[in-house]
Amino acid sequence: MDALALLPALAAVFFAAGLVKGISGMGLPTVAMSLLGLLMPPAAAAALTTLPALATNVAQCLGPHTRVLLRLLWPAWLGLALATLLAPGLDDAVLSRAAPRLLGAVLLAYGAWGLWRPQLPTLQRWQRTLGALAGVVTGCITAATGVFVLPLVPYLQMQRLERVALVQALGLSFTVATLALAWRLQAGGISVAAQAATPLALAAAFGGLGAGRLVRERLSGPAFQRALSLVFVGLGLANFLRQAT
Repeated sequence: MDALALLPALAAVFFAAGLVKGISGMGLPTVAMSLLGLLMPPAAAAALTTLPALATNVAQCLGPHTRVLLRLLWPAWLGLALATLLAPGLDDAVLSRAAPRLLGAVLLAYGAWGLWRPQLPTLQRWQRTLGALAGVVTGCITAATGVFVLPLVPYLQMQRLERVALVQALGLSFTVATLALAWRLQAGGISVAAQAATPLALAAAFGGLGAGRLVRERLSGPAFQRALSLVFVGLGLANFLRQAT
């Protein structure tokens, strides 16, 4: 598919990703990477997703719980940032060939977890150790796939935060992951700022974000999350079965 023919598809991808984020407060990079992975190499998809993900996360970082979240989550954020920067990733020639299948496996696991929705334990005694471990594992997955939902999202949900604090925690955590991934891609010679399609991706993402916020109150939250999990399972299968190039 040539670059001009790809533009409508890119607009649709980022509008859909923004729509999901507007409704659920998360999911833009996951949706974008899962769809872009069917259209282009994973490293190019990650580079194109970085600025829209960062821009839509900024407002979500703001809130009254910053100090509490910093004290609670700094081990997870530190592990996330370091692993994203240092683990083998999309800029590695060998790993990049396996990236579509790795992305597919992550999406399958995330979709299955969303459908299962197990009762999560409350963290107490091993809070910082488990936080650092969750951050490191998520960082390794981020470096290899450009997606940073597992095991970070379940870990954050295990904190039993109130909704406003959880939304802010997700925004801050995703911002840490996005900045670390952007730094890594830039250092590896993959530009995240000079993408010709970035303005289109940003506009489409914010358009979807606004639309998602408008329809949020009209949807059943649990039903939407189950449907989205099924979509991730399907996209995971599509990416997993796709021949790496």
